[in-house]
Amino acid sequence: MKIAIVCYPTFGGSGVVATELGIALAERGHEVHFITYQQPVRLGLLNNNIHFHEVHVPKYPLFQYQPYELALSSKLVDTIKQYGIELLHVHYAIPHAYAGYMAKKMLKEEDIYIPMITTLHGTDITLVGKHPFYKTAVTFSINKSDVVTSVSEDLKQKTLAIFDVESDIEVIPNFIDSSKYHNGFTDCQRSLMAKDDEKIITHISNFREVKRIPDVVDIFYRVQQKLPAKLIMVGEGPAKEKAERQCERLGIEDKVLFLGNSNEIDRILCFSDLFLLPSETESFGLAALEAMANKVAVVSSNTGGIPEVNEHGVTGFLSDVGNVEEMAKNALYILEDDARLEEFKENAFKVSKKFQIQNILPLYEEVYEKAYKSRYRNSY
Repeated sequence: MKIAIVCYPTFGGSGVVATELGIALAERGHEVHFITYQQPVRLGLLNNNIHFHEVHVPKYPLFQYQPYELALSSKLVDTIKQYGIELLHVHYAIPHAYAGYMAKKMLKEEDIYIPMITTLHGTDITLVGKHPFYKTAVTFSINKSDVVTSVSEDLKQKTLAIFDVESDIEVIPNFIDSSKYHNGFTDCQRSLMAKDDEKIITHISNFREVKRIPDVVDIFYRVQQKLPAKLIMVGEGPAKEKAERQCERLGIEDKVLFLGNSNEIDRILCFSDLFLLPSETESFGLAALEAMANKVAVVSSNTGGIPEVNEHGVTGFLSDVGNVEEMAKNALYILEDDARLEEFKENAFKVSKKFQIQNILPLYEEVYEKAYKSRYRNSY
């Protein structure tokens, strides 16, 4: 099948999932065309089954904000016609589903019918999408999609509660491809991050407010008072500078490493003992899943889709949002006993296996087939 994928080309979860999905589809023999404003971060060398089409947005003095949706719609139409695309898969309701619908309308004028799958990832629904400025357009875009999927049951229920959705939403969880992880690192490389007697605690995110970065630092502050530990902070975002100052105030700046954005997540997680994810909300918790796939226990908040990934008392622990004291106690419980730590790490790895891409990819192929077969019954 010839598939066009529209996503954000960023380090964020939706961009990573969309890119890895496209790569896996190409490996299965599908022809995949990525359409976005720059080559996705996780998209390496292109091959015969993977193509990238850049969306150019001309700048005109008339526009205070350049009309990306218009440029994207036009690029979709041109690409679909030129390459005979059979199916369109957009990640994020806005602006991608909205642009996709406009492309469908333009193509219909030429008797070209293209089914569209929309995957909801989180902030397109819970943060931006429900804003009064966008809610009407988001509702319209969802209802005009041929198939709608969400990355967790929690996100599905939130979507149904916020929007007047006319059709069902299929839950297809996020995934990981552990075959691409490289775990053959040596102990001398671990020593670059911590001493032999120090536990390594990790947090990876975009450092937005919703990630509750101050809680990450507070949890670690309590932990390092009880046992030797290092905190590895990976990512960039608005909360990073405040976190650095917080570490200085607490006198732990020498125990915290801020690495910025990194393409060596597997190396960092390979030597990690515990992953912290105290977010205000998470539609799924992909960072936690990637940690688990690298045999890292997880201490997280009990919110959004995280409980569908991090199993309480098995792969780690869940606590109410903001309960830093309990999260620190849970972290210490895991870390203070090596045998117990190893058990949690092994459990994390075992649970992560059900989210392996080979288990999730067929679910997407099923909805693709469903949408393709019903393309002539779509309402435009």
